[in-house]
Amino acid sequence: MEARRADAARADPVRGAMWMVGSCVFFALLTALIRYLSRTIDPLEIIFFRNLFGMVVMLPWLWRHGLGTLRTRRLWLYALRALIGLAAMIAWFQAVARMNLADAVALSFTAPLFATVVAVFLLREVVRLRRWVAVGTGFLGAMVILRPGFEAVPPEAVYVLFSAAMMGIAVSLVKMLARTEATAPIVFYMVLMLTPASAIPALFVWKTPAPEEFLWLLALGATATLGHLCLVRAFACADATAVLPFDFVRLPIIALIGYLAFDQKVDGWTALGAAIIIAASVYIAHREAAANRRALVVPPPRPDPVPPPPLRRPPGG
Repeated sequence: MEARRADAARADPVRGAMWMVGSCVFFALLTALIRYLSRTIDPLEIIFFRNLFGMVVMLPWLWRHGLGTLRTRRLWLYALRALIGLAAMIAWFQAVARMNLADAVALSFTAPLFATVVAVFLLREVVRLRRWVAVGTGFLGAMVILRPGFEAVPPEAVYVLFSAAMMGIAVSLVKMLARTEATAPIVFYMVLMLTPASAIPALFVWKTPAPEEFLWLLALGATATLGHLCLVRAFACADATAVLPFDFVRLPIIALIGYLAFDQKVDGWTALGAAIIIAASVYIAHREAAANRRALVVPPPRPDPVPPPPLRRPPGG
């Protein structure tokens, strides 16, 4: 009970929202850099450099604080998060390299819907009827974007949905880690584990980048690391249900970047489908936040029972 009170006292949803918006800016820039670099470098190789340079960006922090800051009893959870993250990264980079950026980001907003489904089986959470309706509505929004039966569903869209499912799991793992681990070690362990893991598939498509491409890859790694730092910090400041709705700021940012940098436009179906997904995800976040508030309510202590008055012996008894 005391832990719940402490969690409630530490909650800072305003600051968490600001960190989440910051992560949106960095992740939108990351998406644009992936698209730009994929014209000359295979996405699998980009993933390796994203993790390598992301780790380089974190080295000054490790030098300052020392190896002692990496002590943890949850190494298995870090490893699981890295494995899930690599699967999500491969699918996402492949999709971004080939499809309209706004379409990809709009479909990626299904991650909270997948997270709700995952929570039922992985965390044994109880999901009521209204949240299931919201999940179904959100996936209907994804169908509006894809329009199966009217147009052929591109493989890249399937990559995005798979990536969103993996991210739904990863978000839950980050939230679990943020309860006991500091922000920087969470990000550092991710790039530390992903760098050698992502090097294996990169070897099969390797092409030594040109000097100017190295600069862009370094910018990509820095942008990705800063985005994850902001994301983890957002989860540390407030409950995920309070900050996840602000993730939708990514869509107008990436739509503007796609229009200015790649001459991409957002059609009406994508806007409508994105609106449906966002509404469903916000409703789910609202319901989860309400459930968490009810769980944090501490009942008042029960008063000590009043002892009965002593029995008086009757006169002459």
